[in-house]
Amino acid sequence: MINAQDIKNGTCIRMDGDLYFCIEFLHVKPGKGNTFMRTKLKNVVDGRVLERRFNIGEKLEDVRVERRPYQFLYMDGDDAIFMNQETYEQIPISKELITGEAFMKEGDVVEVVSDASTETILFAEMPVKTQLKVTYSEPGVKGDTATNTLKPATVETGATVRVPLFVNEGEIIEVDTRDGSYVGRVR
Repeated sequence: MINAQDIKNGTCIRMDGDLYFCIEFLHVKPGKGNTFMRTKLKNVVDGRVLERRFNIGEKLEDVRVERRPYQFLYMDGDDAIFMNQETYEQIPISKELITGEAFMKEGDVVEVVSDASTETILFAEMPVKTQLKVTYSEPGVKGDTATNTLKPATVETGATVRVPLFVNEGEIIEVDTRDGSYVGRVR
């Protein structure tokens, strides 16, 4: 159990039978009345974000989570098979629990977050930026660079990314795995 004033970004709590991560918090001292914590909590299972107020001194059930690096090996139906970097144990994780799954290629290292008390996997997170090779892209026409125009390009994982006109087939680009946006070319 932790006190409400001990909530920080990344703190995991169990509330109403679900697990939530704190993504934003604010310690509020109004002119009149009691001090409270205003928080934004993200549901671990479905990703919904809710705002919640806690009075100072209120007891909350905290959950101890562990973050470990796992290497992606291959896809097996709807599951992705990962290998623990320390014990070499292989585990399957459902595609729905992986953020940035469309940009994951063999050998990528992801961070797997699990509940330390029950050893259940909560979710797996790709690094924020990853480098991918463009396998198909329409050629850019010279002179079309006056505006900030984007074209679709297919990367080596099969995902489609909107890229500027100057990006050609065979180039390596950097992609933001959270939203699938183009970050830049890798030289």
